[in-house]
Amino acid sequence: MMTVRQIERLWEAKAYGRLMEQLLDARPESSPRAAAELKGAVPAAAMAVIRLEELGQDHAPVARSLLNLILATQESDGGWSDPMVTALCLRALLCGRGRGVAIERGMAHLAELQRDDGSWPAIPVRRAGGDAMTTAFILQQLADQPAFAARAQVEMAMGWLGEREAQLDGDARRLWSAARVKYQFLPLAA
Repeated sequence: MMTVRQIERLWEAKAYGRLMEQLLDARPESSPRAAAELKGAVPAAAMAVIRLEELGQDHAPVARSLLNLILATQESDGGWSDPMVTALCLRALLCGRGRGVAIERGMAHLAELQRDDGSWPAIPVRRAGGDAMTTAFILQQLADQPAFAARAQVEMAMGWLGEREAQLDGDARRLWSAARVKYQFLPLAA
């Protein structure tokens, strides 16, 4: 697992691919598809923020730069290029009990993209077909967040994946399994 100094060095060197590769190592999110889709500075920044929080170092100076990039690259529709990157950026912004307009807009964007069957498409177009990996990834990132559960149909998405469990590839199955654990710990609404 990466240290703060390793994150800083790779970030400053703009070695985003290497940073993401090392941040994903031994995590449920790690897969060839995730590595292919989560390319560039924004996903690397989001994953680095998540790692810094896990280390209890989200106050490190590099965290401010990472968060500033995430906030600066949010698109007008509330998302970040695609549903998986959006989920990752939201999770990063939620670190340290984050809140604010950027989070609200991002969650609204993901809720708007969710299909009537509970799934999410791989591309940011609601009418596109549901994608198991994208749906499992979004749930793995956000299923334990009350604000997300209030906007999105999390239970329906969990059911959609459950109906397809036998057809899920190993990566989607691993993410869905992690999402189920998180979903069990979703705090009850006050």
